[in-house]
Amino acid sequence: MFTNPPPQAIRALLKNAKTIAVVGISPRPERPSHRIAARLIEWGYRVIPVRPAISEVLGLKAYARLSDVPERIDLVDVFRNPEDAGPIVDECIALKLPAVWLQEGVINEAAAGRALAAGMTVVMDRCISVEYRRLVA
Repeated sequence: MFTNPPPQAIRALLKNAKTIAVVGISPRPERPSHRIAARLIEWGYRVIPVRPAISEVLGLKAYARLSDVPERIDLVDVFRNPEDAGPIVDECIALKLPAVWLQEGVINEAAAGRALAAGMTVVMDRCISVEYRRLVA
């Protein structure tokens, strides 16, 4: 059974991450992924949108896949259905990324287990915005 890291580890993750890839970001401002990515930018993070079929969101170049991103990623924030999280986590593992955050409602125990086994930091079924405000702000 998956257990999220303790609050001090989540705080450290959020304080140390500089570049966050937001997978599944919506170009629509009313969607949570769009609002939270905008908030992350306000809080000083470098946000990289990752979503096929869009070229830009929030004034930032978007990439179809994580493997298309030409720079270092510290944290991957996933806004996708739980069943879609598995292939995203597998791509994170293949790219040797340090951390993945499955947003509130994105619960995939098998994917989280694979990420942990690969040495990644994993947060699941939590809102990054809520946790930032609770632990960092």
